[in-house]
Amino acid sequence: MWDGNTNDGWRSARGPQFPEKGWEIKEGVLTVLEGGGGEASNGGDIITREKFSQFELKLEFRITEGANSGIKYFVDPELNKGEGSSIGLEFQILDDERHPDAKLGVQGNRTLGSLYDLIPAENLSVPGTAKVFRGIGEWNQARIVVKGNHIQHWLNGFKVVEYERNTPMFRALVAYSKYKIWPGFGSSPEGHILLQDHGNRVSYRSIKIREF
Repeated sequence: MWDGNTNDGWRSARGPQFPEKGWEIKEGVLTVLEGGGGEASNGGDIITREKFSQFELKLEFRITEGANSGIKYFVDPELNKGEGSSIGLEFQILDDERHPDAKLGVQGNRTLGSLYDLIPAENLSVPGTAKVFRGIGEWNQARIVVKGNHIQHWLNGFKVVEYERNTPMFRALVAYSKYKIWPGFGSSPEGHILLQDHGNRVSYRSIKIREF
């Protein structure tokens, strides 16, 4: 999905070209650079040129202290033309200990691995134990599996979120979230994949996708 050396296959969420600033590609690592913590206010989000519907996405990420970012899917860059990030379902990337967003939302649904603002991440593979996070400055693995409306988030080999799109429960969650203002949020049959610029330094590598 990413060749590790160029920006081929990716573009700005706000235009046809890759951002001229705010992102760095070096030695097989794709990094969104520090930009003062603003949402999509430096280089801005980047999205895949292709759209995807059923897939398994795997990548590694590395965060700095207090960092915020996200991996979004089923993204429609036409939905939000104003300030802020493009709209889509989000695997949250966050320093839970130091970023204030971890304390917002409902019951931890803005923490690392969560379906942002909708479903909190917890260790579903080994119930009763904590999420596995390898630490600040270490490489962690995110995995998103989409088969029809059935979606899973995995963090470092452990399932942390599982849900069904386009169900009454899903729509109820959306209605109680910040996404309630976007008609049909999360229901598109296909969309772009996005890496978020939230103004903090976060690195990604080994970005791979397998379509079903």
